[in-house]
Amino acid sequence: MGTALVGYRGIQADLLLALKKRQPLTARELAALFDLTPNAMRRHLETLEAAGIVRHTREVRGVGGPVHAFTLTGGGEALFPRQYATVLLETLDAIAADRGRAGVSEFFRRKWTALAADAGPALQQLPLSERVQLMAELWTSMGYMAEADVEDASGLPVLRKHNCAIRAVAEQYPEVCATEAEFIAEVLGVPVVRRQHILAGCNTCEYVVGGAQRAPESPELATTNAGDRRGDA
Repeated sequence: MGTALVGYRGIQADLLLALKKRQPLTARELAALFDLTPNAMRRHLETLEAAGIVRHTREVRGVGGPVHAFTLTGGGEALFPRQYATVLLETLDAIAADRGRAGVSEFFRRKWTALAADAGPALQQLPLSERVQLMAELWTSMGYMAEADVEDASGLPVLRKHNCAIRAVAEQYPEVCATEAEFIAEVLGVPVVRRQHILAGCNTCEYVVGGAQRAPESPELATTNAGDRRGDA
Protein backbone atom coordinates (compact mmCIF):
# COMPACT_ATOMS: atom_id res chain seq x y z
CA MET A 1 0.00 0.00 0.00
CA GLY A 2 3.00 2.29 -0.03
CA THR A 3 2.78 3.09 3.67
CA ALA A 4 6.18 3.82 5.24
CA LEU A 5 6.58 3.26 8.97
CA VAL A 6 9.31 5.38 10.49
CA GLY A 7 11.94 3.19 12.15
CA TYR A 8 10.63 -0.11 10.79
CA ARG A 9 11.24 -2.02 7.57
CA GLY A 10 11.26 -5.56 6.27
CA ILE A 11 9.30 -8.23 8.09
CA GLN A 12 8.61 -6.07 11.15
CA ALA A 13 7.05 -3.32 9.02
CA ASP A 14 5.03 -5.93 7.13
CA LEU A 15 3.67 -7.56 10.28
CA LEU A 16 2.71 -4.17 11.72
CA LEU A 17 0.74 -3.51 8.53
CA ALA A 18 -0.89 -6.94 8.86
CA LEU A 19 -1.91 -6.18 12.44
CA LYS A 20 -3.27 -2.79 11.41
CA LYS A 21 -5.53 -4.48 8.87
CA ARG A 22 -6.53 -7.68 10.71
CA GLN A 23 -5.81 -7.40 14.45
CA PRO A 24 -5.99 -9.31 16.71
CA LEU A 25 -3.74 -12.04 15.28
CA THR A 26 -1.77 -14.82 16.93
CA ALA A 27 1.90 -15.55 16.27
CA ARG A 28 0.83 -18.67 14.37
CA GLU A 29 -1.57 -16.71 12.17
CA LEU A 30 1.08 -14.08 11.43
CA ALA A 31 3.67 -16.76 10.73
CA ALA A 32 1.36 -18.33 8.14
CA LEU A 33 0.94 -14.98 6.41
CA PHE A 34 4.70 -14.53 5.98
CA ASP A 35 5.82 -18.14 5.57
CA LEU A 36 7.79 -18.13 8.83
CA THR A 37 7.83 -20.56 11.72
CA PRO A 38 5.74 -19.53 14.73
CA ASN A 39 8.90 -19.35 16.85
CA ALA A 40 10.57 -16.99 14.39
CA MET A 41 7.48 -14.78 14.36
CA ARG A 42 7.34 -14.77 18.16
CA ARG A 43 10.88 -13.36 18.26
CA HIS A 44 9.80 -10.45 16.06
CA LEU A 45 6.71 -9.90 18.20
CA GLU A 46 8.76 -9.97 21.40
CA THR A 47 11.01 -7.26 19.99
CA LEU A 48 8.04 -5.10 19.05
CA GLU A 49 6.34 -5.75 22.38
CA ALA A 50 9.49 -4.69 24.25
CA ALA A 51 9.45 -1.47 22.20
CA GLY A 52 5.84 -0.82 23.26
CA ILE A 53 4.53 -1.10 19.70
CA VAL A 54 2.43 -4.28 20.09
CA ARG A 55 0.78 -6.02 23.04
CA HIS A 56 -0.89 -9.34 23.59
CA THR A 57 -3.93 -10.55 25.48
CA ARG A 58 -5.06 -14.09 26.25
CA GLU A 59 -8.07 -15.21 24.22
CA VAL A 60 -10.05 -18.44 24.20
CA ARG A 61 -10.83 -19.54 20.66
CA GLY A 62 -12.90 -22.69 20.48
CA VAL A 63 -11.55 -25.94 21.85
CA GLY A 64 -8.18 -25.87 23.57
CA GLY A 65 -6.27 -23.56 25.82
CA PRO A 66 -6.10 -19.77 25.50
CA VAL A 67 -3.88 -18.19 22.85
CA HIS A 68 -1.89 -14.95 22.82
CA ALA A 69 -3.58 -12.53 20.43
CA PHE A 70 -1.51 -9.51 19.35
CA THR A 71 -2.73 -5.99 18.62
CA LEU A 72 -1.11 -2.60 18.13
CA THR A 73 -0.65 -0.33 21.13
CA GLY A 74 -1.36 3.39 21.01
CA GLY A 75 2.29 3.81 20.08
CA GLY A 76 1.89 1.31 17.27
CA GLU A 77 -1.20 3.07 15.93
CA ALA A 78 0.69 6.36 16.01
CA LEU A 79 3.20 5.00 13.47
CA PHE A 80 0.54 5.24 10.79
CA PRO A 81 -0.22 8.51 8.99
CA ARG A 82 -2.10 11.26 10.77
CA GLN A 83 -2.90 14.59 9.15
CA TYR A 84 -1.58 17.21 11.59
CA ALA A 85 -4.06 16.17 14.26
CA THR A 86 -3.12 18.72 16.95
CA VAL A 87 -3.15 21.78 14.69
CA LEU A 88 -6.32 20.64 12.93
CA LEU A 89 -8.11 19.99 16.21
CA GLU A 90 -7.19 23.44 17.49
CA THR A 91 -8.58 24.97 14.30
CA LEU A 92 -11.79 22.93 14.55
CA ASP A 93 -12.21 23.78 18.22
CA ALA A 94 -12.08 27.46 17.26
CA ILE A 95 -14.65 26.90 14.49
CA ALA A 96 -16.92 24.99 16.88
CA ALA A 97 -16.66 27.74 19.51
CA ASP A 98 -17.66 30.34 16.94
CA ARG A 99 -20.18 28.48 14.78
CA GLY A 100 -21.06 25.31 16.66
CA ARG A 101 -20.45 21.72 15.62
CA ALA A 102 -22.39 22.32 12.40
CA GLY A 103 -19.59 24.67 11.42
CA VAL A 104 -17.10 21.80 11.71
CA SER A 105 -19.19 19.63 9.40
CA GLU A 106 -19.43 22.49 6.93
CA PHE A 107 -15.65 22.95 7.04
CA PHE A 108 -15.13 19.33 5.96
CA ARG A 109 -18.01 19.44 3.51
CA ARG A 110 -16.34 22.36 1.70
CA LYS A 111 -13.04 20.47 1.68
CA TRP A 112 -14.62 17.36 0.17
CA THR A 113 -16.67 19.42 -2.31
CA ALA A 114 -13.51 21.06 -3.65
CA LEU A 115 -11.82 17.69 -3.99
CA ALA A 116 -14.90 16.22 -5.68
CA ALA A 117 -14.92 19.08 -8.18
CA ASP A 118 -11.34 18.19 -9.13
CA ALA A 119 -11.68 14.40 -9.25
CA GLY A 120 -15.32 13.84 -10.17
CA PRO A 121 -15.49 14.81 -13.87
CA ALA A 122 -12.59 12.57 -14.89
CA LEU A 123 -13.84 9.63 -12.83
CA GLN A 124 -17.35 9.79 -14.27
CA GLN A 125 -16.00 8.73 -17.66
CA LEU A 126 -14.77 5.41 -16.23
CA PRO A 127 -16.56 2.14 -15.33
CA LEU A 128 -17.64 1.95 -11.69
CA SER A 129 -15.00 -0.64 -10.72
CA GLU A 130 -12.24 1.62 -12.05
CA ARG A 131 -13.72 4.65 -10.28
CA VAL A 132 -13.66 2.76 -6.97
CA GLN A 133 -10.05 1.65 -7.54
CA LEU A 134 -8.94 5.22 -8.27
CA MET A 135 -10.84 6.40 -5.20
CA ALA A 136 -8.84 3.91 -3.13
CA GLU A 137 -5.62 5.25 -4.62
CA LEU A 138 -6.72 8.81 -3.82
CA TRP A 139 -7.45 7.90 -0.18
CA THR A 140 -4.13 6.07 0.10
CA SER A 141 -2.29 9.16 -1.14
CA MET A 142 -3.86 11.01 1.81
CA GLY A 143 -2.67 8.41 4.34
CA TYR A 144 -5.77 6.23 4.65
CA MET A 145 -4.28 2.89 3.50
CA ALA A 146 -7.25 2.17 1.22
CA GLU A 147 -7.97 -0.71 -1.12
CA ALA A 148 -10.82 -1.77 -3.39
CA ASP A 149 -12.18 -5.10 -4.51
CA VAL A 150 -15.45 -6.74 -5.55
CA GLU A 151 -17.64 -8.59 -3.05
CA ASP A 152 -18.29 -12.19 -4.09
CA ALA A 153 -21.81 -12.45 -2.69
CA SER A 154 -23.28 -9.27 -4.20
CA GLY A 155 -20.87 -8.50 -7.03
CA LEU A 156 -20.67 -4.91 -5.74
CA PRO A 157 -17.43 -2.97 -5.39
CA VAL A 158 -16.16 -2.49 -1.84
CA LEU A 159 -13.90 0.33 -0.64
CA ARG A 160 -11.91 -0.24 2.57
CA LYS A 161 -9.78 2.19 4.54
CA HIS A 162 -7.46 0.53 7.03
CA ASN A 163 -6.19 3.75 8.60
CA CYS A 164 -7.99 6.93 9.63
CA ALA A 165 -5.60 9.80 8.96
CA ILE A 166 -7.82 12.14 11.00
CA ARG A 167 -8.79 9.72 13.76
CA ALA A 168 -8.23 12.16 16.62
CA VAL A 169 -10.49 14.62 14.81
CA ALA A 170 -13.16 11.99 14.11
CA GLU A 171 -13.19 10.93 17.78
CA GLN A 172 -13.75 14.53 18.83
CA TYR A 173 -16.12 15.38 15.97
CA PRO A 174 -17.62 12.08 14.68
CA GLU A 175 -20.04 13.99 12.47
CA VAL A 176 -17.21 14.53 9.99
CA CYS A 177 -17.53 10.86 9.04
CA ALA A 178 -20.91 11.62 7.47
CA THR A 179 -19.35 14.26 5.23
CA GLU A 180 -16.76 11.69 4.14
CA ALA A 181 -19.48 9.23 3.10
CA GLU A 182 -21.26 12.00 1.18
CA PHE A 183 -18.02 12.79 -0.64
CA ILE A 184 -17.49 9.17 -1.69
CA ALA A 185 -21.04 8.90 -3.02
CA GLU A 186 -20.76 12.23 -4.87
CA VAL A 187 -17.48 11.41 -6.59
CA LEU A 188 -18.46 7.85 -7.52
CA GLY A 189 -21.92 8.94 -8.63
CA VAL A 190 -23.73 6.11 -6.82
CA PRO A 191 -25.02 5.50 -3.26
CA VAL A 192 -22.65 3.94 -0.73
CA VAL A 193 -23.36 2.00 2.46
CA ARG A 194 -20.84 2.12 5.32
CA ARG A 195 -20.76 -1.39 6.72
CA GLN A 196 -17.79 -1.12 9.09
CA HIS A 197 -16.47 1.87 10.99
CA ILE A 198 -13.16 2.37 12.75
CA LEU A 199 -14.82 4.56 15.39
CA ALA A 200 -17.11 1.65 16.24
CA GLY A 201 -14.13 -0.57 16.99
CA CYS A 202 -13.67 -2.15 13.55
CA ASN A 203 -10.27 -2.49 11.87
CA THR A 204 -11.52 -0.70 8.76
CA CYS A 205 -14.03 1.78 7.44
CA GLU A 206 -15.73 -0.31 4.76
CA TYR A 207 -18.10 1.07 2.14
CA VAL A 208 -20.21 -1.07 -0.17
CA VAL A 209 -20.63 0.88 -3.39
CA GLY A 210 -24.01 0.83 -5.08
CA GLY A 211 -26.09 0.02 -1.96
CA ALA A 212 -29.61 1.39 -1.81
CA GLN A 213 -29.36 3.13 1.55
CA ARG A 214 -26.94 4.05 4.30
CA ALA A 215 -26.34 1.41 6.94
CA PRO A 216 -27.66 2.31 10.41
CA GLU A 217 -25.19 3.78 12.85
CA SER A 218 -23.77 1.27 15.30
CA PRO A 219 -24.56 1.52 19.03
CA GLU A 220 -20.87 2.21 19.66
CA LEU A 221 -20.90 5.17 17.30
CA ALA A 222 -24.12 6.46 18.80
CA THR A 223 -22.35 6.46 22.17
CA THR A 224 -19.39 8.31 20.66
CA ASN A 225 -21.70 10.86 19.03
CA ALA A 226 -23.38 11.49 22.34
CA GLY A 227 -20.11 12.42 23.99
CA ASP A 228 -17.56 15.11 23.27
CA ARG A 229 -14.27 13.48 24.05
CA ARG A 230 -10.90 13.54 22.39
CA GLY A 231 -9.24 10.17 21.74
CA ASP A 232 -5.61 9.28 21.20
CA ALA A 233 -4.15 10.45 17.92
